[in-house]
Amino acid sequence: MPGSTPGPTDWSPESWRHRPAQQQPEWPSAEDLARAEKRLAGLPPLVFAGEARRLRQQLAEVAAGRAFLLQAGDCSESFEDVVADVIRDKLKVILQMAVVLTYGTGVPVVKVGRMAGQFAKPRSAPLEVVDGEELPVFRGHMVNDDAPNVRARVPDPTRLLEAYHHATATLNLVRAFTKGGFADLSQVHAWNLQFVADSDAGQRYERIAGEIDAALRFMAACGIDLGAEEALHQVDFYTSHEALILPYEEALTRRDSLTGQYYDCSAHMLWVGERTRQPEGAHVEFLRGVQNPLGVKVGPGADPADVVEVCRRLDPGREPGRLTLIARLGASRVEELLPPLVEAVRRAGHPVVWACDPMHGNTLTSADGRKTRRVEDIMAEIRGFFAVHQRLGTWPGGIHVELTGDDVTECLGGAGAIAESDLHLRYTTTCDPRLNGRQAVDLAFQVADLLRAEPDPSRA
Repeated sequence: MPGSTPGPTDWSPESWRHRPAQQQPEWPSAEDLARAEKRLAGLPPLVFAGEARRLRQQLAEVAAGRAFLLQAGDCSESFEDVVADVIRDKLKVILQMAVVLTYGTGVPVVKVGRMAGQFAKPRSAPLEVVDGEELPVFRGHMVNDDAPNVRARVPDPTRLLEAYHHATATLNLVRAFTKGGFADLSQVHAWNLQFVADSDAGQRYERIAGEIDAALRFMAACGIDLGAEEALHQVDFYTSHEALILPYEEALTRRDSLTGQYYDCSAHMLWVGERTRQPEGAHVEFLRGVQNPLGVKVGPGADPADVVEVCRRLDPGREPGRLTLIARLGASRVEELLPPLVEAVRRAGHPVVWACDPMHGNTLTSADGRKTRRVEDIMAEIRGFFAVHQRLGTWPGGIHVELTGDDVTECLGGAGAIAESDLHLRYTTTCDPRLNGRQAVDLAFQVADLLRAEPDPSRA
């Protein structure tokens, strides 16, 4: 069973404190931080070890080429967006994408949201200029506030507790939606049919939508009661976030009563970012001891030997489902930089999931100073990612995208053909630009076309 090997004997939930820790806030009061940590440590877990083990089993299928990973959600969750409509609409888009990708791959799609914990973000500098004033940088609502004044930017440990309670509310609603009929396959397919009918871009995918429709009609004709089949009425949906603020992650780490292993019960899956994946650093030290499935962001500066070393530390047992490498290399460089990474990890014997993050390597700044991304660049990186894996005979295991269900104008092009002059209309992100719902579903149809061209994944 994935996750059945004993954890490291030279590790404890607090052993990261003896390593250099990047991207940690300068908390003004150690006493206040300690009180928040103690309170968090006494609260119930947000997720359970058995759920994390089930996700590891499903990711093992992805690693073997028998499933596909869709990891999607907000760049940085906002406390203000923990409301029913926002959560529902984001989940709706992810479910729509998953149905399209399932048909494109012919294999199950593992659905993991960047939700219920993505309240903190690494930043490239400690200060930023807002309206001509230099301020401490906004690090996500888990740490400080985005209001443009010095007082709001002071790190506040009570926000760790607020993050926990907002994550609880999000998880409760997600579980209700995914198990209570909202995720019904026929309903999600109807949403996609509406997308095709209402969108000039969507009409390109009428053929795929029609084939899905025909498949559902065939099942009904065979006597399968689509309304009664539990597998068609509800879905497994998992949560993930970057394990950035280590006091929060340590406080929510629990020893599983069944296995004796440690799990970080803040989310089903955690990842370490491009800025914090140092093999000797605190983040890798913390994550090596928890048995959750883990992700590692890999950017254009990644050295194959360093990536293999991170794999060795996080996946010493070479267990399928343990580790997902999330490549964020940029559209112009993915076909140059990805092959040596894939080959080095394969030679080292690590059965990882390879996923493509086509967002972070393709960020640019508009004329009025807003960060944005071109949908065409996003798709170009995905196409390059697929091309590399096809040449190497490996499985392009998934995509990792930042999106929202809201009708924002943050990324250029795509469904709706958003122009640079449109960005100011509905630019609401607290950090990086996200695909809106129409752009995200459009992307899923394009990826489905790529997947349909892939060789049979059972070759693995």
